[in-house]
Amino acid sequence: MNADHPVRAEVVIDLGAIRHNVGLLAARAAASGAETMSIVKADGYGHGALPVAKAALQVGATWLGTCSLAEALDLRRAGVTARLFSWLDVPEVDYAAAIEQDVDLSASSPAELARIATAAARVGRRARVHLKIDTGLSRNGCPAYSWPRLVKAAAAEPTVEVVAIWSHLACADEPGHPSIDRQAERFADAYAIARDAGLDPLRHLANSAATLTRPDLHFDLVRPGIAMYGLNPVPQREKLRPAMTFRSSVVLTKRIAAGESVSYGHTWTAAEDTTLALVPVGYADGVPRALSGRMSVWLDGRRRPVAGRVCMDQLVVDCGDDEPEIGAEVVLFGTGDDGEPTAREWAHTLGTIDYEIVTGMYRPRVRRRYLGEDDV
Repeated sequence: MNADHPVRAEVVIDLGAIRHNVGLLAARAAASGAETMSIVKADGYGHGALPVAKAALQVGATWLGTCSLAEALDLRRAGVTARLFSWLDVPEVDYAAAIEQDVDLSASSPAELARIATAAARVGRRARVHLKIDTGLSRNGCPAYSWPRLVKAAAAEPTVEVVAIWSHLACADEPGHPSIDRQAERFADAYAIARDAGLDPLRHLANSAATLTRPDLHFDLVRPGIAMYGLNPVPQREKLRPAMTFRSSVVLTKRIAAGESVSYGHTWTAAEDTTLALVPVGYADGVPRALSGRMSVWLDGRRRPVAGRVCMDQLVVDCGDDEPEIGAEVVLFGTGDDGEPTAREWAHTLGTIDYEIVTGMYRPRVRRRYLGEDDV
């Protein structure tokens, strides 16, 4: 978006909140003797990978995690020198750049390990590899029946340094779920096999929820993601601070009579004379059309319902007998501290998770603005 153009809508990212959350999580990990890998994949869950990474490293994170190699290399090009881990890419990816830039890689199969080893031989440098065991998520990761073969191949490969073994929990956000202990047992079995093969790897298993609830699973490294951004996977466990606020402004007001209808399909009709406020954001800007008839915004110190369907570029707010000023701030979602809607509320209404809401906020017409960039 042209920086000189007036702002239609913006997401405001509070880096102070990021620092607060990461500091809390890193302290939890440190109490167990573990380091912290801050997960900044998907452009920092929609918050901006580089500013988030810098903030996290200031308050205790010592590693950064990305999904794709491109994400990791972008951070390297931006000057980030911390340990970087990248764990999922397409078979055609060239691992040589990762190895040259000291990015740790993940291998979930002998074939993937072989591709990494080939790239390492080509650049004349050992690759730092984390072997992933599937302990029950049945997603990425090596199945138990192939694990001994993967471990044996990694131990024998001179171009590979096995840094760690790792896995991912399926139900850590449901404390007490029986799968958590079952996965932990399988992870212990995989670690024993690696040790028997002569390896001495680090271990990492804990995501945000396990970082908050299972110190016994912190091992050497924890990998908080969503909790960094103030969205708590286990509510009431900690006072995390949501970092993202989505805001716009009023561009037009008008009075309509009782019986008049609003927006496409005339799904909403005024029961009495009322004032409408037009806000220039819609589903092209991150407001799901499925929230039509089911959402409110924060305007002039109170919640006000959105009238009618959310359009591509705009939505309409029912203000009753109040008439907001042109340019008045409209908060679509925020921290909830003043009573405004939150990303979690949107998610619950839509039957999804708040991860989906915030990662979907990187939009061409929505400006990102940061608070606390210069604070340490």
